[in-house]
Amino acid sequence: MSEEINHDRRRFLGTAAMTFAASQFGMVGPADAQSSVENANLPTNNRRTNTPLGPIKQIDAGLLNVGYAEAGPADGPAVILLHGWPYDIHAFDEVVPQLTAKGYRVIVPYLRGYGTTRFLSSETFRNGQQSALAVDTVALMDALKIQKAILAGFDWGARTADVVAALWPERVKGLVSVSGYLIGSQAANQAPLPPAAELQWWYQFYFATDRGRAGYDKYRHDFSKLIWQIASPKWRFDDATFDRSAESFNNSDHVSIVIHNYRWRLGLAPGEATYDDLEKRLATGPVISVPTVTLEGDANGAAHPDPSGYAKKFSGKYTHRNITGGVGHNLPQEAPQAFADAVIEVAGY
Repeated sequence: MSEEINHDRRRFLGTAAMTFAASQFGMVGPADAQSSVENANLPTNNRRTNTPLGPIKQIDAGLLNVGYAEAGPADGPAVILLHGWPYDIHAFDEVVPQLTAKGYRVIVPYLRGYGTTRFLSSETFRNGQQSALAVDTVALMDALKIQKAILAGFDWGARTADVVAALWPERVKGLVSVSGYLIGSQAANQAPLPPAAELQWWYQFYFATDRGRAGYDKYRHDFSKLIWQIASPKWRFDDATFDRSAESFNNSDHVSIVIHNYRWRLGLAPGEATYDDLEKRLATGPVISVPTVTLEGDANGAAHPDPSGYAKKFSGKYTHRNITGGVGHNLPQEAPQAFADAVIEVAGY
């Protein structure tokens, strides 16, 4: 089933919703005392005790001490929102109030290499492969004592949500994935694409070089802003909006995670043996059985698959929606109501 929604006719009206939700920020206390890293111990540019999403909390989960925002009633149905690259939790600033107003408990974590999320050990390999990020998500759910949640994301976040849904469907009540089925493999990525399609991945080839790593490290602010502009050509974001997210790229592990992610995809960097079995399962292109809504913006300037090509990858109740009105790659931030509506819909499947 495919539907089309005009974002221009469904703008977020959220003053009342945000007021309601703001009263709930910080009132889901169970995780407050579970931090092993205080904000005072973080680098100055990552001390973000308060954001539009409320106070940032920290919790040990798997290999990480994860920074995350949490809002809504502690006993509400859990929703985990996952960001991508080069974005961060602020992609969901206007999504969260709409969900908490409906009674959901919403968790918005910084992925490894972003914001206040840190590795617990300096010896841990800075791994950006898809299965590692998925394991991080399950570890966070375990740490927060969330047995089952709706997972919703875009870009890296959508791929991570897809992987968790494919490998651990018993942990996923529903899935919202921008650009649909994004699970990949090193073998599949060896196949060349037509020139115009390869051009869309220019940064991946740049990152494959030492010069690319050095360039991203030196110019990560300007580089990321360029990606925002290319991926969402009709989104007129201001400097303050970008800078709020760009602050999270100052994480000391950010460059290593990003570079490894893209080099691993091309088989130019090894993964870790601990994830080999998971990657073998993912390389088969497993079908996702949980209820799913996939979304695509009509002005997505980033490389993305055609929805008709992945519909059969979802065997449970499934809907695809095209969001019109000049909506690009960062769909939750550009069309927050459409994204929130998808979460609420899949919760009812």
